[in-house]
Amino acid sequence: MAPRLQLEKAAWRWAETVRPEEVSQEHIETAYRIWLEPCIRGVCRRNCKGNPNCLVGIGEHIWLGEIDENSFHNIDDPNCERRKKNSFVGLTNLGATCYVNTFLQVWFLNLELRQALYLCPSTCSDYMMGDGIHEEKDYEPQTICEHLQYLFALLQNSNRRYIDPSGFVKALGLDTGQQQDAQEFSKLFMSLLEDTLSKQKNPDVRNIVQQQFCGEYAYVTVCNQCGRESKLLSKFYELELNIQGHKQLTDCISEFLKEEKLEGDNRYFCENCQSKQNATRKIRLLSLPCTLNLQLMRFVFDRQTGHKKKLNTYIGFSEILDMEPYVEHKGGSYVYELSAVLIHRGVSAYSGHYIAHVKDPQSGEWYKFNDEDIEKMEGKKLQLGIEEDLEPSKSQTRKPKCGKGTHCSRNAYMLVYRLQTHEKPNTAVQVPAFLQALVDRDNSKFEEWCIEMAEMRKQSVDKGKAKHEEVKELYQRLPAGAEPYEFVSLEWLQKWLDESTPTKPIDNHACLCSHDKLHPDKISIMKRISEYAADIFYSRYGGGPRLTVKALCKECVVERCRVLRLKNQLNEDYKTVNNLLKATVKGIDGFWVGKSSLRSWRQLALEQLDEQDGDADQSNGKMNGNTLNKDESKEERKEEEEELNFNEDILCPHGELCISENERRLVSKEAWSKLQQYFPKAPEFPSYKECCSQCKILEREGEENEALHKMIANEQKTSLPNLFQDKNRPCLSNWPEDTDVLYIVSQFFVEEWRKFVRKPTRCSPVSSVGNSALLCPHGGLMFTFASMTKEDSKLIALIWPSEWQMIQKLFVVDHIIKITRIKVEDVNPSETQYISEPQLCPECREGLLCQQQRDLREYTQATIYVHKVVDNKKVMKDSAPELNVSSSETEEDKEEAKPDGEKDPDFNQSNGGTKRQKISHQNYIAYQKQVIRRSMRHRKVRGEKALLVSANQTLKELKIQIMHAFSVAPFDQNLSIDGKILSDDCATLGTLGVIPESVILLKADEPIADYAAMDDVMQVCMPEEGFKGTGLLGH
Repeated sequence: MAPRLQLEKAAWRWAETVRPEEVSQEHIETAYRIWLEPCIRGVCRRNCKGNPNCLVGIGEHIWLGEIDENSFHNIDDPNCERRKKNSFVGLTNLGATCYVNTFLQVWFLNLELRQALYLCPSTCSDYMMGDGIHEEKDYEPQTICEHLQYLFALLQNSNRRYIDPSGFVKALGLDTGQQQDAQEFSKLFMSLLEDTLSKQKNPDVRNIVQQQFCGEYAYVTVCNQCGRESKLLSKFYELELNIQGHKQLTDCISEFLKEEKLEGDNRYFCENCQSKQNATRKIRLLSLPCTLNLQLMRFVFDRQTGHKKKLNTYIGFSEILDMEPYVEHKGGSYVYELSAVLIHRGVSAYSGHYIAHVKDPQSGEWYKFNDEDIEKMEGKKLQLGIEEDLEPSKSQTRKPKCGKGTHCSRNAYMLVYRLQTHEKPNTAVQVPAFLQALVDRDNSKFEEWCIEMAEMRKQSVDKGKAKHEEVKELYQRLPAGAEPYEFVSLEWLQKWLDESTPTKPIDNHACLCSHDKLHPDKISIMKRISEYAADIFYSRYGGGPRLTVKALCKECVVERCRVLRLKNQLNEDYKTVNNLLKATVKGIDGFWVGKSSLRSWRQLALEQLDEQDGDADQSNGKMNGNTLNKDESKEERKEEEEELNFNEDILCPHGELCISENERRLVSKEAWSKLQQYFPKAPEFPSYKECCSQCKILEREGEENEALHKMIANEQKTSLPNLFQDKNRPCLSNWPEDTDVLYIVSQFFVEEWRKFVRKPTRCSPVSSVGNSALLCPHGGLMFTFASMTKEDSKLIALIWPSEWQMIQKLFVVDHIIKITRIKVEDVNPSETQYISEPQLCPECREGLLCQQQRDLREYTQATIYVHKVVDNKKVMKDSAPELNVSSSETEEDKEEAKPDGEKDPDFNQSNGGTKRQKISHQNYIAYQKQVIRRSMRHRKVRGEKALLVSANQTLKELKIQIMHAFSVAPFDQNLSIDGKILSDDCATLGTLGVIPESVILLKADEPIADYAAMDDVMQVCMPEEGFKGTGLLGH
């Protein structure tokens, strides 16, 4: 089939030779493409949107032919969630809780620990009701032991493939989105569990943690002088082994027990010798537990980077570990066999994944526990090879060869050994009846869910089969041919054939024209189907309106024909009009046309002719109920019409001919008639038409006002030349000798007055001084003499007495403010006093200062400057792109100028109303900000960057901004302001005294040269919280 644009042209080609009044039914059917040839399956690759008879490629291919039943639903087989026979139950990863899951599985397969926990008394008896349990509410464990009991019971007898440990994790208060140190979690939880069980009466329960995991060693110090031994006994639950520089586990153990010499400054004070002596110190293993936990210290602190790193070095270990050579008391049984290997996948200490390889103590089989997934190793052998190949090692160290019964790993971080016994373990650990009842209830819920899912699958399959039959039957009857037909949207047909969404009622409203018929421009998104198929669709799914052969709109086709003919004629008319415009218009036969309209009239005509197409595009919303908002589209069209209307550029605000002849020109009657064909509604102004009388009056008044303003400005400039030019101004800090009185006005008044004098035609004249801005609500002065010589000097302007007399003549003065110098000769001839009139209002002055300080502490998105220095004086070059840098414009530059003629609220524009109104203190403060606030421009220097900050953000967050701007890691930043060191990362900038426009000095210890390495630094720039605030620390 021909492309869409070719079909569009072919459908309307007849309009070139047919006038609008000659349009027939044949032309209408051609415009609606009724008789285009339908496409054939296999020949047409995709649906032809320009052909309403093409019913290929609309989604029918998935229904034709035989279909697999599984394609009718997206529900997985619920039996996939069922526990496999002779397998273990997994644990759901709640986000970053894989480290918790690994230890839970290891502890679960410790049969002695599991049996002891089952013997703990439980509050579940309160939950039980008679011989059964409450059906209304779920069981909620109250203690850590109860959580662990319930989890172990589910892990033992649940029918689920995996269970959810969220109750246990929530009880501990762990953050599910943050990965923690697995070794620290193990130690803290064992300590918590031991403390919890210590309150039990049953000794088998109370002492289980010590019996299973607790050993004892002694720190032994021997004096080289007298040979006296000093022992410090200590219990341990795991041995923390350093792996740096070692290749074998036995080497790590030997180093742990290695003798250390205490010499020089590190000498030992011997109580027997009563002096410091050279000595040796070592650890002696006194007793070993049944379960020996060996922590391989893979995660170490790197002093160069200031954060943790992982040691990805291979460590070899055997499945049988003889600890007798390392124990002080020989003769016992100290042969251990490997029972678990805990793995950390990943090369970084701050990311990765935890899994566990654990040996089933009953069958001797090895299993890999990876959250929900559990895999049984073949041949009762531990297999770590796959785990070691997952992550590439930064060091190109080859994996060493391992003999039979030995393994080596660069990801193992904990090895669990069990004391070897020749006795077979107990056949099974029995779940207590109260826990088994809870497990049975959970299994019943699971079975109900499986039945429900299976039923949903069956219903989906039945619906799919019915839909399959419906499509196979109806699709063959969809083509209309010469029989009666109707139109249905392509989108609805595609959704009907889409198995993933339910079929909605047919909605044809979006494709209707203004005559409530089928819009000819919508034919590309419609399909012509047989009346038989349409009857079935509407009977089954409903909707409407139905678009039969009567829905073909003759009015739209005729209008489109007229528009197309005008488009074709436009180029010829454009040349004709251009030639007519060259001729000079004489007499009164011409018409006024805007020059702007003449320059763009062809483009305006094209856009106006395309307006119908534009309307069609706007109304082309979703075919099933998602039409555009009519009010919004009307408003948009109204705005466009206001912009595009021809010849409205010479309309004045009163709707008459504008008075400016520079914006219009005369055209001949012939040219105007041509233009009127395209713009019949354009305003018409014959050459004899008079300009707007109201505009003439306003123009005359405006000229008179401008002349008056110029005269006023010139008079005021002549009367106050020094004030205008800012010359010979008095200064309070250096009081002039020739006067004892100085007057004060607002600096804002002076600036506004200077603006008017410079541009009298653009700015409104200032008629009032407005000194009330400098006074408080009680009529007192807001500034002290000292502040007016310093920080408040920018808010006031000092006036000579001679100038003040002139100001009183030229302006309305609401309040007189003056300062008088008085020499106190009776007391001290050299002492001088300065008295203000009116006097200072201490209460309001203090309130203003407090408000200013509060504003400095409660800012948002304010600019501060960070200045990087080396040796406190040499400026470093920029080393990273600048982020969050504010514009060089000050707030004053950003303020919008007032429109010409707008009255300023701070100054009276008339002679009346000079009485000052009473205002509240808060309103007065806001009033002060509007009138007297002045922004100070900070001049940036080399090595300095501007940052946008808020008062409530912490110093830690500022350091991260500085890191992006200067490539200096937070732990290398030394910040200070006005000589004060900023060190509290949790403090806010407001409390640290950082105010807008502050300059913070940055001194870097060791700048990071590689800016690309900032991503790694970002992970550790925040202080580690660890398990702070969790149940593991008693919170």
